[in-house]
Amino acid sequence: MADLTLEDIAEKMRDIDIAVLSTRTSTGAIAGRPMSNNGQVEFDGDTYFFTLDDTGTVQDISSDPNVGVSYRAKSGPLGMKPFFITLEGSAELIRDKARFAEHWTNDLDVWFKDGIETPGLVMIKVHAERLHYWDGFEEGEIPLQGAARAA
Repeated sequence: MADLTLEDIAEKMRDIDIAVLSTRTSTGAIAGRPMSNNGQVEFDGDTYFFTLDDTGTVQDISSDPNVGVSYRAKSGPLGMKPFFITLEGSAELIRDKARFAEHWTNDLDVWFKDGIETPGLVMIKVHAERLHYWDGFEEGEIPLQGAARAA
């Protein structure tokens, strides 16, 4: 069993560009969508994604805020151990431009040309309650329920 800390996980997340956010649809199916990790390197159990208000992602979260997020580190040279992270938690839809600015990175301009002024922009905050990771053949879990985190 691996013994990584939340700080170790945050460090490993620095180089992960894309995550898959999984939601439950109105029919009960699970829908996974690629989302930019936004260079979120100050991971404390909460992670943030941007999307538009008229997407299935927003509809799904509005009906059921329970979500999952999966990350996979880039493959390295031959022999490098693979690294995976899965989060389970609840999602919150945020429509406050001041909060957008706190988490915005210039890389997002490719997707949202008007930046935080993009019409219909929504930020998804995922408050993780459970984090599981695989570091090569080692695995571990970090319980996050009740952890004090900034809003």
